[in-house]
Amino acid sequence: MDDFYAAVDSIVGLPIDELQSIIRDIPKPVIARINGFAIGGGNVFATLCDLSIMSDTAKLGQVGPKVGSVDAGWGTAFLARHVGDKKAREIWYLNLQYTAQEALEMGLVNKVVPHDELDAAVDEWTQIIGERSPTALALAKRSFNADSDNIRGISMLALNSVKLYYDTDESKEGMKAFNERRTPDFHAYVK
Repeated sequence: MDDFYAAVDSIVGLPIDELQSIIRDIPKPVIARINGFAIGGGNVFATLCDLSIMSDTAKLGQVGPKVGSVDAGWGTAFLARHVGDKKAREIWYLNLQYTAQEALEMGLVNKVVPHDELDAAVDEWTQIIGERSPTALALAKRSFNADSDNIRGISMLALNSVKLYYDTDESKEGMKAFNERRTPDFHAYVK
């Protein structure tokens, strides 16, 4: 996962926690345009966005425990607010991939469109939002966020803990197995 965080840093020039804060704090609604695989960190970013439009060919899911990682905070607690506690646990514990229709049914995305209509659907929503009162939108977003802002502290604590965890042999086994395209052997780490 260090590679994921390094990739985010190099692409957007920001640490992952700052990018997550920008998505939450920018006064305008942020729309996730989901095309392809939003697995792991991509799924967390989609969860953080205010609205999500997904191509009918895309997939969402988590891989954390499968590769020796976790996003404890936004990726877990906030996900549970979207899909419910039991479903969030399923997503994190089983590491399955979900189709666009499944994501819509569980409340993880707002809308699913045919793949070739994705850009038009996102453009339509951005046009509609662009015609709305920016102050009213900002106030609405802050109001929505106020109910879940305690997760920010959990996320920061968890992010720092996970960074320490990545230095352990257990986490390294997960990433090594992923890179070698094999099932990790976590038996030595059972508590």
